Amino acid sequence: MMARIALALGLWLALAGAAPIRLITQLSQARIEINTTFRGSEMLVFGAIQYPQGSVPDAPPDIAVVVRGPSAPVTVRQKARIAGIWVNATGVRFESVPGFYAVAATRPITQIADERTTAIYEIGIRNLQLSPASGADDGISRTFETGLIAARQKAGLFTERSDGVQITRGVLYAARIALPAAVPVGDYTAEIHLVRKGRVLASTSAPFVIDKSGFERWVYVMAQENSLAYGLAAVMAALAAGALAALVTRRRW
Repeated sequence: MMARIALALGLWLALAGAAPIRLITQLSQARIEINTTFRGSEMLVFGAIQYPQGSVPDAPPDIAVVVRGPSAPVTVRQKARIAGIWVNATGVRFESVPGFYAVAATRPITQIADERTTAIYEIGIRNLQLSPASGADDGISRTFETGLIAARQKAGLFTERSDGVQITRGVLYAARIALPAAVPVGDYTAEIHLVRKGRVLASTSAPFVIDKSGFERWVYVMAQENSLAYGLAAVMAALAAGALAALVTRRRW
């Protein structure tokens, strides 16, 4: 009997020692609402690293936090001047462009893992898979992709911070992700990857939602679900505003 207990205990300890590292993650808020006073927000991604048998290594691992928003097709066009008029010329369509993408890490991405690993997990802006439409020339696609990424970075919708994650006592981690005023509504995901010696040893994710509230939500819902009524109301509002402006101008004269 004692031999069986000893054998079972030894087996349990062996399995516990072989248990993988786990990530426990929480978000500061599961829902962010946009209204007329919205000037941007901040999402806190925090949690703990659960080591097998609680054995914390002397050197803490690297953590990369990737927050991405709703993806949609985007067509990027180049402007050309024809007969003195600027018009849309050559264009490239990208099938999967996130409306928001932010990366925070403990170190520069290139120092955490090799290009293959970061490309697989899409860690880093240069590793985004935007899926250009088939048939587009590779050189032209890269040029348009660079322009698209630059525009999103300028708007604060694509960001990357190499010092954006803090690890405390080798166990607790936290990252602050800035969400600009122009952030699109939709479903978001925060992905957290634990990397050691260039290998991703653990990953987890947590969803959150950005949505409109108040009058902005009413307008958004009307535009999406009752497009005809919304269009007629917009035309009538424009006509009323024009008539009012004409009346005011006539009275001044």
